[in-house]
Parts: sequence; structure tokens; C-alpha cells
Amino acid sequence: MPDMTDSTAPGLRLAGLTKVLGGRTIVDDLSLSIAPGELVSLLGPSGCGKTTTLRMIAGFLAPESGSVEVAGRDVTPLGPERRPSAMVFQNYALWPHMTVAKNVAYPLRVARRPRREIAERVAEVLELVGLSHHAESRPARISGGEQQRASLARALVQRPQLLLLDEPLSNLDAKLRVRVREEIRDIQQRLGITTVLVTHDQDEAMAVSDRVAVMNHGRIEQVSTPGELYRAPATGFVAGFVGASNRIATLDLGDGADGVEYVVRPEDIAFAADGIPARVTRVLPHGHFAEVAVSVRGHELRAYLSGSAPAVGDEVRIRIERALRYVDGRLDGVHGAAVEEVAA
Repeated sequence: MPDMTDSTAPGLRLAGLTKVLGGRTIVDDLSLSIAPGELVSLLGPSGCGKTTTLRMIAGFLAPESGSVEVAGRDVTPLGPERRPSAMVFQNYALWPHMTVAKNVAYPLRVARRPRREIAERVAEVLELVGLSHHAESRPARISGGEQQRASLARALVQRPQLLLLDEPLSNLDAKLRVRVREEIRDIQQRLGITTVLVTHDQDEAMAVSDRVAVMNHGRIEQVSTPGELYRAPATGFVAGFVGASNRIATLDLGDGADGVEYVVRPEDIAFAADGIPARVTRVLPHGHFAEVAVSVRGHELRAYLSGSAPAVGDEVRIRIERALRYVDGRLDGVHGAAVEEVAA
């Protein structure tokens, strides 16, 4: 399948997108550039504007202001049928009375492509997603994961420059979700197609994305690689939303700062003989590790511990090995082992 992107321009550029629904601003002056072939996830809680943003990219909603460019072309005035993009929907949206092959062929038939071309392209994408053996099956006869791959094939058969995925795995069970997301990522990388994934599942976003855009109240708080997003979240909101964290507020550090907070990841708390005294309040086994909650100087902190875990009520000592310092909600620095004082 040919790469339809224009390498001289971003695969997707959003500039100042704003959308008001029901008198409320859902998306607020949002800008984002995605490189050709890059997969970027829009991640955030319900109501943050990520699905509305995706629908504006697809052309199902018109923005109050701002623009959408795909491979350097302004597509803002165009309806969804005229945009070089294709969407995979959360509920698969397959016709139950049609076979898998006919479902996949549907957009090409609507576009009045020649019969021979349709047959060739359908066969091509069904092989790509591993559904050739189900070409004549109806959706009810195949599994949820196979239905999702059929929906993906229907999008890819259009040879879009931009692939849009709207919570594509939310209807699958946990184990199947992991397998299908790996398949989607593998296909996306093989095709080199620019992709936007909307999800509220941080594990999903972190596992498949080149970069993740975390949204909150209609704005993007941070766009980073998954590793950077986890280790150096730019705001207190991102730190709390992505991954587990301990948050310790302190108002008087002796340096005149107000609104200061430390965020400590559970894996950055060590049990050490030279640490500060703490008492175990809860132990949650997770198989290969345990989540241990400890009370220390009026704070409850969660730590991850491999091997044998202490019992509830045990007196232990802990050391904070790394902490993120936020001033007025913005990252102000990363601190090392000296920050045991944050629990003072």
C-alpha cells in the first residue's frame, strides 16, 4: 500500500482550534503538529475535549475558529467525505447483513471505484490485518478483536493520508485489548501512516504512541514522548493523571514560594535502614510486586516493593530517591535523595 503522506509538511497541523457546544467551550485554542508517519494519542479524562477535537479533524464538526491541515493542505472547509482521512469508530460500525469483504469494500463502492480495483484493494487490506480467511463471514460470526480489525481494514482500504482512531479498543476485554493494540501499532508502523488515537486509557496511550498529548479542559497541557511524560510531567495535572503518584503539598519551604507541591512516584521510594521512620498501613499484592502504603509524618505514601513485603503495622524506614517539585502547578525541578524533608 503506498504512503500517501507529503514528507515536506507535517502530517497534521491543528492551529487555534476552538469549539463551543451548548454554550460551553469544549476545545479552547488548541494547536498541535504531528509529523508524517507519527502516531500521537490524545489522552485525558472524560469531557476534556479529545473526542471533539478528533471529530473536528475528521470534519464531522466545524470549529468556531482555527484550521486543520493534512499534509500541508487546508481541509477546514471540507466535509468528512472530501478529507484525506479515515476513522475507526469505537463501536466498529459494521453492517451486520454484509460480509467482512463487503463491509471493507463499502467506501470504495460509494466512491464508484472500478470493480476490479475494489477486489484487489479489499484483498490487500484483509491480508494486511489477517482477515483473509474471514472475507465471507458476517460480523456476528467473528470475535470482537476481528471486528475491530475489519473496521481498521475498511479505513485503510481508502488509502488515507491520516488515520483517526476513536477509542478503538474500549469494547474489548483487557487481554484482547493488549493484543489488538499491538497489531494496530504494527500495521501503522509498516504503512507509515500519520495517526491520531483518542483514548482515556493511559496504558494504551503509553504503549503505542510516539508522543502523547495530555488534554485538560479543552487544552493540551503537555505533548511528549511516553517516557518523558512519565518521568518529567510538565504540570501537576499531568503528574496526577499519568501513572501512580504520591502528592505532598507544603506551603513553607523557607524560600518564599507559595503553592508548592512535591510528586513522588511509588517506584522512587526505597525501603532503607538509613531512611526516615514510617509505619505500614496497607499491603496490596500485585503478583511480581507489592504496593505498600506507609504512614510517615502525617502523610500516607505508596511504594512498590519486589520480593517479600512487610506486614500491616510493621515499623519500617523509607528513603525518597527522586521527587518532582511543582510551583503553582508547573514543574520547577527534579530533586534527589535530599528531599526526605518533603515529608517533614
